[in-house]
Amino acid sequence: MAFYHTRSNSLPSRPHPLTSQINEHFSRLNSSQATSSSSSSICHKLCCLQDLHDCVDKLILLPLTQKSLAQEQNEKWVDDVLDGSLGVLDVCSMARDALLQTKECAQELQSIMRRRGNEIGFSGEIQTYSTSRKVVKKTIHKALRDLKDMGNKSSFSPFNKDHEAVAIVSMLKEVEAVTLIVLESLLALISGGSKAQSKLSGWSLVSKLMHPKRTACEAEEAEVNEFEKLDSALHFLIYKKTSKSDNTVPIENVQHQLKEFDLCIQELEEGLESLYRRLIKTRVSLLNTFGN
Repeated sequence: MAFYHTRSNSLPSRPHPLTSQINEHFSRLNSSQATSSSSSSICHKLCCLQDLHDCVDKLILLPLTQKSLAQEQNEKWVDDVLDGSLGVLDVCSMARDALLQTKECAQELQSIMRRRGNEIGFSGEIQTYSTSRKVVKKTIHKALRDLKDMGNKSSFSPFNKDHEAVAIVSMLKEVEAVTLIVLESLLALISGGSKAQSKLSGWSLVSKLMHPKRTACEAEEAEVNEFEKLDSALHFLIYKKTSKSDNTVPIENVQHQLKEFDLCIQELEEGLESLYRRLIKTRVSLLNTFGN
């Protein structure tokens, strides 16, 4: 899963305002995919997905759609659509859990640093955060492997000659694929594995934290994964205790980074929660349609 369709060629042929709206949302997602994998970009993609799923749910509830799908109770493709819907929900739920676990540990560390006001005695708390991050990363890496398997196994073949039903189901599978791509990008961001980040060494990150003004122009050229940026800052804060090197991160910069990180997670959480609610709503609509 590496790209979006610029528009969906699977939408029903009969003209309806929702058709053009869905195509517009596909185009927005396609253009945003080509930009970056920063948290702000992913938040934008989550908003685009929310709008897309709102339109999809409205399309499912149209009388014509209800009639077309209800008449095609083919067990294989019905199960495929419902299983795909459940799979997307599971991935979204896992991403929510990963964000929550990371946020809670970061907020605890931020609270301790605020109370103590210096880096003395932080090693234990930082190690606790790092351990939690390792658990989150391990879970995410497994999920990313599972996502690749889902992409390889996912397939849809026209089940009959009813063009309307085939078009609707094909569109649902396209929406599923697009949603998984965005969630995959989000999981990569949380794990600190964005493409932009791979271009920066650990010491480059430390340099940005030590000299934020001097590297402001560089930051515009190369986006830094906020999760990995904090991980690196905390790592080198501990490094300061065991090294005579001057390449260390001021505690004030780490505290500032924690504040920015908290705002970043909050924005991602809000977007993900809104998307999750829409995924549930769409699944309920599908279950009701196929159950009638």
